[in-house]
Amino acid sequence: MELKLLATVFATVFIAELGDKTQLATLLFAADREVSKWTVFAGASLALIATSAIGVLAGSAVSTLVSPKQLQLVAGLGFMGIGVWTLIGAVR
Repeated sequence: MELKLLATVFATVFIAELGDKTQLATLLFAADREVSKWTVFAGASLALIATSAIGVLAGSAVSTLVSPKQLQLVAGLGFMGIGVWTLIGAVR
C-alpha cells in the first residue's frame, strides 16, 4: 500500500467532507435521541463507501478514455469555475 497516497486521499476527502450537507444530515439524524448512534454511523459510513466506490470506478473508466493530464486540466478548470460561481453569488 502506498502510504503517501493513502494519506493524501484521506486528508483531501476529510477536509472536503467537513461541514458539507452530508455531514449536516448525519448530524441531524444523530441528534434524534431515540435513534441508535451506531446505526446512523453505519449508514453514513456505508453511504460514503458506496459513493467513493462509484468515484473510483468512474475515475478508472474515464482514465481509459482521457489522459491524466487532460483530466487534471478539466478538473482544475471545473473547480475554478465553481469557485468563480461561488464568489459571484456571494457578491450579489
